[in-house]
Amino acid sequence: MSVTSTKLNPKDLATITVLIISAFVVILNETIMNVALPVLMDEFRVSEEAIQWLSTIFMLTMAVVIPATGFLLQRFSTRKVFMLAMGLFSLGTLLAAAAPGFSLLLGARVIQASGTAIMLPLLMTTVLDLVPIARRGVVMGNVSIVISVAPAIGPTISGLILQSLNWRFMFLIVAPIALAALVIGAPRLNKTAKASTLPLSIRSVLLSIPGFGGLVFGLSRLSANGADAGTLGILFIAVLALVLFTMLQLRLQKKDNALLDLRTFTYRPFTLALSLMVLAMVALFGVIILLPMYLQNVRGFDTLTTGLILLPGGLLMGLLAPFVGRLFDKVGPRPLLIPGSVLLTTVLFGYSRLLGAETPVEMIVGLHLAMSLALALIFTPAFTTALNPLPNSLHSHGAAVLSTLQQLGAATGTALLVGVLASRIGAGATAGIDPVVAQLNGFSAAFTVASLCAAGMIVIAFFMAKAELPAETAVHAPTH
Repeated sequence: MSVTSTKLNPKDLATITVLIISAFVVILNETIMNVALPVLMDEFRVSEEAIQWLSTIFMLTMAVVIPATGFLLQRFSTRKVFMLAMGLFSLGTLLAAAAPGFSLLLGARVIQASGTAIMLPLLMTTVLDLVPIARRGVVMGNVSIVISVAPAIGPTISGLILQSLNWRFMFLIVAPIALAALVIGAPRLNKTAKASTLPLSIRSVLLSIPGFGGLVFGLSRLSANGADAGTLGILFIAVLALVLFTMLQLRLQKKDNALLDLRTFTYRPFTLALSLMVLAMVALFGVIILLPMYLQNVRGFDTLTTGLILLPGGLLMGLLAPFVGRLFDKVGPRPLLIPGSVLLTTVLFGYSRLLGAETPVEMIVGLHLAMSLALALIFTPAFTTALNPLPNSLHSHGAAVLSTLQQLGAATGTALLVGVLASRIGAGATAGIDPVVAQLNGFSAAFTVASLCAAGMIVIAFFMAKAELPAETAVHAPTH
């Protein structure tokens, strides 16, 4: 396809549509389990700490697998990578639906997450390869539905299912959709293998597992157990492994053999937008965790009511994403990112001051809608600006880096905000404060921290400008 064309041909459009639908289905499962954990704890008679592994193992697997997708996407055809992703996800979903015990369900979540980890970089890389820069905003607007809306409405969907059906239907409903996407999508995707024949760097893989996986695991423990010696040890080993991983990639990328090519960071728009995206994921996942906790623990709402309160915001984000994409193509990132970041900061600060024991539900929904508008203004401009300047040879690595740091941002947001919440609740209990008041103080502190992260996004947004760079820009000549 000519890069000077502003229209997608029907084949490319069908390819991207198949990938967007498939990615939405798989990313949805990242948060769909959160509401079901108490039900599954009773079903399998396991502890609260054990049941949390159903969510932790998903994030952990994603963090380990995503860095390797840059290599996969350069080595194999779109069709083969898609079949691998959807095949793993479908297999994991079917095994989860039939799992007779907790251990098998945990293993099924690992298989599910392995497929999920591959899908998002595949989608982003394909968009970068097929869509000209002048049209990327509107297409990436649809991609942002996958990134932001799917995780946001996962708890709502699981709440609706659990209200009247067995927990296995969370997987039984998804499995036919995943299998249909696999059967319908595979024949329509490119089957031409990529040109790269370089071998996989085993040393890179061995360092990435304790590095990225250990960091996510350590952050998960931090939110659950606090900064004990074991958690700090895990985080230290993870950081050390990541330092060694980075040094190894810097050597290997000189021979174009890096597992994760870090030359993406030599492009200033990529680095700035990525920093902003990580802060946005901290805020998004923090709210995804904190708001349901507030609604259920303080207000006493059941899972279905909680899901319905949060549903309008998720739907609004999805409806706005394509329109924001069109605006981005016309005006660039700054006119969207600055008001979006200001609005997000305001809403999160509003949560810290307005959430009480009797806050009207209408106000909570209104704040959530405003937050969803803010995130819609942020996500599409941020990751489109990040990926636009990259040359073809770095598309897959840029998508892998972006997806990896999104996972780390989500894990950091969860650990940071839940940690702040737990700390304030614990301090309140020690001081003999009423439990409800202690919880409200904790939520206020956590949302204040989230608003400070969002304020950092405002500063970054002022430095971001529209980058109109040709897709063939040489890999060794970054534009700053």
